[in-house]
Amino acid sequence: HLDYSNEAPVYTMWRILEPQREGVRQRLARAFACSPEEIALTRNASEGLQISQLGFDLKAGDEVLTTTQDYGRMVNTFKQRERREGIVLKQFQIPTPSVDPDEIVRLFEENITERTKLILMCHIINLTGLILPVKRVVQMARAKGIPVIVDGAHSFAHFEFTHEDLDCDYFATSLHKWLLAPIGTGMLYVRRNKIGDLWPLQAATEAQDDNIRKFEEIGTHPAANYLAISEALTFHQGIGAARKEARLRYLTRYWADRLLQNDRVRLHTSLNPEYSCAIGNVQVEGIDSSEIGQHLWAKHRIIVTPIKHAEFEGMRITPNVYTTLEELDRFCEAMEYVIKNGVGQA
Repeated sequence: HLDYSNEAPVYTMWRILEPQREGVRQRLARAFACSPEEIALTRNASEGLQISQLGFDLKAGDEVLTTTQDYGRMVNTFKQRERREGIVLKQFQIPTPSVDPDEIVRLFEENITERTKLILMCHIINLTGLILPVKRVVQMARAKGIPVIVDGAHSFAHFEFTHEDLDCDYFATSLHKWLLAPIGTGMLYVRRNKIGDLWPLQAATEAQDDNIRKFEEIGTHPAANYLAISEALTFHQGIGAARKEARLRYLTRYWADRLLQNDRVRLHTSLNPEYSCAIGNVQVEGIDSSEIGQHLWAKHRIIVTPIKHAEFEGMRITPNVYTTLEELDRFCEAMEYVIKNGVGQA
């Protein structure tokens, strides 16, 4: 697609390839169980979320609400609005790990004030893999007239769900993560009757006010990335969403159950299928998680993501469908060695 585009972009890209993105839009809408006229193709979850976060009219003193575990770039988006417009960002803590959805809903509701105008929440938290009760929070907030933006960066094509399971008005995800589409692809959902009131991130014509495509006005861009989404979607559907989810849960339990046999291991992720899937956060008490991460890479070429949060620390472990049991055995053996001998040893 890239080679063909660059032969004569005014024809090959704009006239031949670009119109095919409508088929991609239709397939994504079918997978999410919504109308194609509610799906915008973006470059990643951050872009889709910032369209939503910056697209609402807010004034000085208005509050936006989120947790202390939401994604840093999205938090910074609201912090910039604080500096620029005088809005107020309010954050609150949630338990780690959490096994009580009632408590999550209660915490969101308790932190709403008469000045709360907007809520941002994760579908699944990237730090720990915690799946939040999105539908219940959305419906609670809707009853109070407060819109909820759902950060689904790590959820789409990770575990099985459709829009009906969320009932949200705004949802954004990255397609390069669990769908395995090319880097530079994402999806934004906006409920049809909400499109007109949400400003696009980049300017669009007045005639596009009620058109989901107004969120795609980013200038010249490669058509190839978006068309390749269909290939990734075909691969995902060939595996089957339910079978993929089952495989991911199996892999996570495989390494977690083994490491949890050691009393120094702390898992900051519930293994209850209602609250997690492939992402797990593990800590070895008494050993710095960053040092373990460096050791695993230097000695074993194993990649993990050390996380130092104000409320916890650990390493994010994220197998995918292609991860083998042999690879997980190597990881567990390396971790067991660290638990017994520490890091920096031969």
